[in-house]
Amino acid sequence: MQASRHVPLIYNLFPRLAGPCDRWFPHAERAAGMGFNWLFVNPIHLTGFSGSLYAIKEYDLLNPAFLPEGTHDQRLDVLRPTLQHIAQCGLAPMVDLVLNHTAIDSSLVTQHPVWYMRDDQGQVQNPYAVDPDDPGKKTVWGDLAEIDNRDSSDREHLWEFWGCLVDRYLELGFQGFRCDAAYKVPIELWCFLIDRALRVNSQAVFWAENLGCTLEETRALGKAGFHFFCNSSKWWNFKDAWCLTQHREFQDMPSIAFPETHDTPRLAAESGGNEAVQRQRYAFATLFSSGIMMPIGYEFGFQRSLHVVTTTPDDWESPRWDLQNFIRAVNRWKLDVPLWQGEGELIQRSLNNPDLCVLERRSLEAPDSWALICLNTNVHEQVDVPIGEIGMLPSSSRMWRVSWLDHHADSLPVPERIVFQPAEVIVMTTV
Repeated sequence: MQASRHVPLIYNLFPRLAGPCDRWFPHAERAAGMGFNWLFVNPIHLTGFSGSLYAIKEYDLLNPAFLPEGTHDQRLDVLRPTLQHIAQCGLAPMVDLVLNHTAIDSSLVTQHPVWYMRDDQGQVQNPYAVDPDDPGKKTVWGDLAEIDNRDSSDREHLWEFWGCLVDRYLELGFQGFRCDAAYKVPIELWCFLIDRALRVNSQAVFWAENLGCTLEETRALGKAGFHFFCNSSKWWNFKDAWCLTQHREFQDMPSIAFPETHDTPRLAAESGGNEAVQRQRYAFATLFSSGIMMPIGYEFGFQRSLHVVTTTPDDWESPRWDLQNFIRAVNRWKLDVPLWQGEGELIQRSLNNPDLCVLERRSLEAPDSWALICLNTNVHEQVDVPIGEIGMLPSSSRMWRVSWLDHHADSLPVPERIVFQPAEVIVMTTV
């Protein structure tokens, strides 16, 4: 199995920040240099009146913001040289697959009216989300029209439209799909599309975006043939039980973690520009699950949130730091050490020290493959810990200062006391 299928290391090139597609090359080369094996771009199509990347108006036309200067042909073929260059860098191109809605001003609304959900008055319905913490609070996206993928009277032609879109993506050179709001699309449609794509390219990858759905909806998606899912470890405080409970429940569903996404605030802004936190969260996400996703600019500590409507290349920031060497070292370690691949089994050790989180990780395939992931949750102060406080360790154990893997690439003997730097991640293992 190719590394990109087994251990997905995904760099999210947010196209509104990167600009025209012929300017994506240096970003792809930088991502490849950091050891990523996938390059994921958000929706690339002509948008509706709102300008949101996720409000797709025409699936066969490229967003003018991504056209090379002087190019007026908006057909998707304009992307072909860019995707070829990305592949030549050693990266597999991935694109967002948005099937549960279109822009409300899409031509499909009038051309195929029965493809859409409609209310009792026959008006096209807008998708919405209910706040799980406040069921009375509902967010409605008025720029979107919800597709009736399950019960449309013309479902056969609707599904064939999506099938042809997947065919087109594969023909252009995309090899993977991030499936937006996957839980809002019928499982049977995903089975149809995944089977169709794999008959064209047996190495094609489907990644379900399942954030915000219920546990039951995630379980249902497990039957659709997806290769990867999202996990919510980005929001874990290293204490509450929910994160490891979910990890244990979905051990058989390979997942992808991330320190931030285009939908979240920038971590560098949330932390007040704390580089140690930036390193900690990347290392933790990489060691937590099967794969990792990181958006453009994380390596430089960018603080401006990515926005699907308003972000432009002018929002490119001056680097606050440069973590490329660190990210390269952590990515290489993940690819080189089988223990860090797959979901594994994670058990949190009970400690008296409130600033220390210690996770015991074991491989599901080789239970004797074992490590302790130790995190200083105090992001401002050192923590001095006797090794006995962490628990029993095999005599052959070695220590890796993962937060500074770019400076300390080799393992060290385990000392009697460990001084954790603020937000530092240290691993002790026999492998």
